[in-house]
Amino acid sequence: MTSLILPTSDGGTREYRLRSATTWARPAAPLTSRRAYAAAHVIPEVTADNTPGTPARLDWDATLAYRHELWSYGLGVADAMDTAQRGMGLDWDATQQLIKRTGAEAAAVASAGGTATAGMTVRDLVSCGAGTDQLDLAALPSGEAGLQAVLAAYREQAAVVSEAGPKVILMASRALARVASGPEDYLRIYSTLLQEAEQPVILHWLGTMFDPALAGYWGSNDVSEATETFLSLIRDNADKVDGVKVSLLDASHEVALRAALPGGVRLYTGDDFNYPELIDGDGTFHSDALLGIFAAIYPAASAALQSYDAGDAGKARAILDSTRELGKHIFSAPTFYYKTGIAFLSWLNGRQPGFQMVGGLHSGRSVVHLAKTFELADEAGLLKDPALAAFRMSDFLRINGVGV
Repeated sequence: MTSLILPTSDGGTREYRLRSATTWARPAAPLTSRRAYAAAHVIPEVTADNTPGTPARLDWDATLAYRHELWSYGLGVADAMDTAQRGMGLDWDATQQLIKRTGAEAAAVASAGGTATAGMTVRDLVSCGAGTDQLDLAALPSGEAGLQAVLAAYREQAAVVSEAGPKVILMASRALARVASGPEDYLRIYSTLLQEAEQPVILHWLGTMFDPALAGYWGSNDVSEATETFLSLIRDNADKVDGVKVSLLDASHEVALRAALPGGVRLYTGDDFNYPELIDGDGTFHSDALLGIFAAIYPAASAALQSYDAGDAGKARAILDSTRELGKHIFSAPTFYYKTGIAFLSWLNGRQPGFQMVGGLHSGRSVVHLAKTFELADEAGLLKDPALAAFRMSDFLRINGVGV
């Protein structure tokens, strides 16, 4: 058994012995019982600047290979989302390239008709975020001029996604949160965008634990009032809404919202704490998934969905439950640094050459936090090659002064 010395939160160290590798089978047919998108991260060039405020330079080969890895397990990809560091290092110029390149790769996968993706369209394979982050918030005018600037920015980004082929995800907007005076402004902007959409889109409601700048979204700090505004928008435009992604980390709220949605509108859970029971469902409804944690646990997530397809809900739920502690740890407060844990596991598993992130975000978590991420991933069977992971973890600890 491979072992190494891990740091503890009290300043000490302890020996940790890794488990043997777990083999997770890729699906022999497309997944059908749940619709699932894994929100993928981006991988920078190792020689790029990668400091806060610098333009993002991506390692396109590694970044796109990660998306192919997710597709090979039968999962869709949610791209250009907060997991890909929108608003935290990934600028709009790089985002446009990401959307176009991922759309082109998805088209090639759809044409190839692989085992796990046979019959799937580009829109099945990838959805991309359209937001307003090309706007300079400091220069954003107030009132009607600001609202029109937000609408124009959304239109620009939605057009880029549509032209590239993926499904549009209307992301929550910091700019709209700043200039909207109440629920009616949200309804006007979103209703306009939905009516202009040529195909149904996904609406994204992101909580303040992920982005504090989104406080009061939908026109109220009261979640129940905000939910009523959100539901009224969906009911009035149900034919233009494929589904909603809700990231409030509140399972009871999601269950109630799920039951209140019009028929045909999906609830894509964004709850990276409570996803096992939400995906499993309550006997009447279940949630589909659009999750950042799926980018970290994708082999297990795929295995769980394969079990649902096979009619073995008990096994599926057990697999998802086995990853819960890892999800809770990666998404622990401050939650918006969860991306660091996802990139760290990508590096441990050999999916990227270095543990780096655009904007310097690889410094977003402590050595002790990342050591616990390593341990929980091993316990969940999510270290593909334990020897490689241990080798990289040992190097990471040594250069950070652990055991020196």
